[in-house]
Amino acid sequence: MARGQDNSAPKNTAAGGPGARDLTRGPILKTLLFFSLPTLVGNILQSLNGSINTIWVGRMLGDSALAATANANVVTFLVFAAVFGFGMAATVKVGQAFGAGRTDAARRTFGTALGFCVGLSAVVSVAGWLGAPALLRLMATPADIFGFAQAYLRVIFVALPAMMISIMVSMGLRGAGDAKTSLYFMILSVVLDCGLNPLLIGGFGPVPAMGIAGSALATAIASYVTMLGLLAYGYWHDLPLRLRRAELVYLIPHADELRYILAKGLPMGAQMLIVSSAGIVTLGLVNREGSMVSAAFGASLQVWTYLQMPAMAISAALSAMAAQSIGAGLASRLGQITRAGVILNLAVTGTMTALLLAFDRPVLVLFLGSTSPAVDIARHIQILASWSYILFGITIMLFGTMRAGGVVMAPLLILAFAMFPVRLGFYHLAYPALGRDALWLMFPVGSLVTVALAALAYARPGWRTRASAIPPAARLESEAGAECAAEGSPG
Repeated sequence: MARGQDNSAPKNTAAGGPGARDLTRGPILKTLLFFSLPTLVGNILQSLNGSINTIWVGRMLGDSALAATANANVVTFLVFAAVFGFGMAATVKVGQAFGAGRTDAARRTFGTALGFCVGLSAVVSVAGWLGAPALLRLMATPADIFGFAQAYLRVIFVALPAMMISIMVSMGLRGAGDAKTSLYFMILSVVLDCGLNPLLIGGFGPVPAMGIAGSALATAIASYVTMLGLLAYGYWHDLPLRLRRAELVYLIPHADELRYILAKGLPMGAQMLIVSSAGIVTLGLVNREGSMVSAAFGASLQVWTYLQMPAMAISAALSAMAAQSIGAGLASRLGQITRAGVILNLAVTGTMTALLLAFDRPVLVLFLGSTSPAVDIARHIQILASWSYILFGITIMLFGTMRAGGVVMAPLLILAFAMFPVRLGFYHLAYPALGRDALWLMFPVGSLVTVALAALAYARPGWRTRASAIPPAARLESEAGAECAAEGSPG
């Protein structure tokens, strides 16, 4: 079959190119476990990368530079939230196309997503460079760290296109059933970033000391090398989403594809913004309790970052598996896929939570020091709130399956309701009686409401009916030739 032709055989999805994987076959639980592992390892590496770079900046440049990176990272997070949403929308549609055996359709969706991402990142990069001072003033960045923050943020905006393209390519590959390729290049990025940081910050031999701009430049170099390597690898190994010859026109966003990516991607990106904004509000409430409590909560957040990673990785893998099943006309598998995700979450996140609570003191001492009185406060926080991440995991498994079926508004509304009216309402009502314990208990209360509402939304038959109505590959066989002819693809 010539390149660019639409593969319509329902069980030839994995043959769409080297690296593609048919997620509609085999034992569901085992497939989900091994497919989610590369994403989990990548998430851990990304967090370690941030932690190591934070250590370099803090120790080599001091507290002001460290605070400056935090201010700059708030801005970049807003951009990445949008990219995440668009990437997840592309992942779902690419997964559905591969499940249906329609490689050309998957490339068309991926091309639109990537072309849109390139254009958006270029605009944001230029606007960010020019507008960095205004953005920092809008955030009321303190004068003593303003110069640091501006220098760091401007270089990060230069790196932004490479970061966004790499994210989009990685998420597209996941929809095709390939989670390993992204992991290889994540390792490359982490090694480069962590290795270059001290060299560019402090200087070495002919390399001048660049201070905080050197830290951002290390990230930029790592990002561009990783992006170029990922793209070159995709073409060298003929990965399923590479675009050649006539397919390069897919990089010009197609109206229908772009409409889908925006309609589904914006609500998914908004979910991240809601969770982030709820965290900012919570941090403000915690700060009212004094610096010791803030330190204890900060250490707890560090632990929780790793505690939620397994559920995030499993949910991402689950969405790709569910999307392929829907595309293959196997919507009847969705219940089994969701159950497998919930079981994995209970096993992994449940075990991690139990271990954390059993060995909480040595873990928290890593962040707070052995003599800090904040350790006991943090242990108390862990006992009251950590188990809520088991419920969080169940919620995002349900959301992951629904997302594969095109449901994005219900999760957004549920999260908005649970994060603000429920959590903050409980805090204000319970604080007079419970004191600061109301802060920690609002986490499980919010999680209980979220998982209950998510279960109700998941149980509604409407979205399953719509998912089942997507025509399977067998019924698309007769359409493939006409589609290729209409688009000028070689038959």
